Amino acid sequence: MLFTNATIVTMNPAREIIINGALAVEGNRIVALGKTDILVRQYHEEEVIDVQGKLIIPGLIDTHVHLAQALIRGCADDMALIQWLCERVWVLQGNFTEDDGYVSARLCIAEMLKSGTTTFLESMLAHRYGFNGVARAVEESGIRACLAGIVMDIGTYATQENSMHPGLRESRETSLLGVLDMHSKWEGAANDRIHVWFGPRTPGGVTSELYREMSELARQRDMGITMHLAEVEADKIFLKEKYGLSPVYYAESVGLLGPKSVLVHMVWLTAEDIVKLAETGTSVSHNPSSNSKLASGVCKVPQMLAGGVNVALGCDGGPSNNDYDLIREMKLAAIIHKAVSHDPLLVPAESVLEMATINGARALGLEHEIGSLEVGKKADLVVLDFNRLHTTPSINPISTLVYAATGGEVDMVVVDGEVVVEQGNLLTMEEDEVMEQARRHAYELYRRAGIEIKPRWPIV
Repeated sequence: MLFTNATIVTMNPAREIIINGALAVEGNRIVALGKTDILVRQYHEEEVIDVQGKLIIPGLIDTHVHLAQALIRGCADDMALIQWLCERVWVLQGNFTEDDGYVSARLCIAEMLKSGTTTFLESMLAHRYGFNGVARAVEESGIRACLAGIVMDIGTYATQENSMHPGLRESRETSLLGVLDMHSKWEGAANDRIHVWFGPRTPGGVTSELYREMSELARQRDMGITMHLAEVEADKIFLKEKYGLSPVYYAESVGLLGPKSVLVHMVWLTAEDIVKLAETGTSVSHNPSSNSKLASGVCKVPQMLAGGVNVALGCDGGPSNNDYDLIREMKLAAIIHKAVSHDPLLVPAESVLEMATINGARALGLEHEIGSLEVGKKADLVVLDFNRLHTTPSINPISTLVYAATGGEVDMVVVDGEVVVEQGNLLTMEEDEVMEQARRHAYELYRRAGIEIKPRWPIV
């Protein structure tokens, strides 16, 4: 394939933007980038896709996704986190079947692909969601994924005793050994599009002994670890009272820090915590919509970036964000820190696009394969059409992308050299079928869980 007449945001080390650009793909790799008039002569026998001035960017990378929560989108709006978890989210997820897990994964993946996400990190797949079915959904869809299986041995949340729904509780044997089994089965599957990670619960849901055992196994097998940490103030208080440590220093004490770790939310940190993250090469997944909606607080992203921490971006889940559109997430990531600090220069659009691309790739240990458009890297790319009222005029493509665009401007998506979205239409799934299955399974799930959601205003 030869893409021509494009504005190409490469995200290469020089951050070059190619005007009137062309990009050649052979197999699943990028083999050339340059000016259209030059590459059309070199690759004249290739299938030519004339994008007619549209924007091409690297595939977006969402570093914090709950696939199972697409099916329970909007189930717990305007609630505090503990109530949100214990009264709605965990009750519903504790009634999941494996078929629900597959259907929810397809719904979530379809939304991500259509809005430009080509790679994602699933944070913690519970055993009851059916890891095999979820991995099959990834394989069928064409997306790239790191799938973290849950690890736990306690059913609490911080100081909330026995707060987790019985349907979600797992033993060390079920969770830890289950992840190892799935790693043996799925690691490197689907032409290396699938990787298996550990996804331990946040402190209070896992004993220190199990954290240490899991961390050692991760090192032995070169597996990634992702975990929610310091999301709310209760997490910070719990760790200080129980262990006398800050969140990051506790994580270090049980082996959770390092370049193969992605810690999520990370709102309640000290300056010393940030230094430690940088020293250990630990990545952070920033989830501004989720943190804002649940009133968790604002992550210290400017301080992290200034301190050399690799910060990536995540959408989180259907109840905490309500969508999986990483382009929408970029706008909030760019503006929230300006509002809090009263400094309009903080976290510019370019920094946010780095979070959603090359920083995300670095967080997943895939920066040599994806995250930028460079010769030799895998062909994961997104074509966006800014011929819309709300994106016209587009004087600066980065500004338009971050501050004005949404996933609705995605025209084409390529993952691993395969076109999976064309003219805004998903090619690997039947969208109407995906939505109909989701509606049916959601209805049955709410019925089983005994939960009814109604508008606050009267229905007449």
